[in-house]
Amino acid sequence: MAKVTALGLGKTMEKKLHSVGIHSAEELMEIGSKQAVFRLKEKYPGTCVVILYHLEAAIRGIEMKQLEDTCKTELKAYFQNMVSGIEESMI
Repeated sequence: MAKVTALGLGKTMEKKLHSVGIHSAEELMEIGSKQAVFRLKEKYPGTCVVILYHLEAAIRGIEMKQLEDTCKTELKAYFQNMVSGIEESMI
């Protein structure tokens, strides 16, 4: 199993992913960027949409700036809905 850093993510992100149960590049690719950022947001409330972009780009093997605008729009909508759901569950 390859380390998460093999996807171009840093050591800090690797530690955070490990803390939410994602221990390899294969696990990250299997669960996907959305589930990964959901787990991160629950444990690290400061997690922002840019992390979702980075995770998706890493999974695709491209740089974040290479993500298509349609992909970014879809990921941003997912993130906003996810945050709304988390905030509602806290009320």
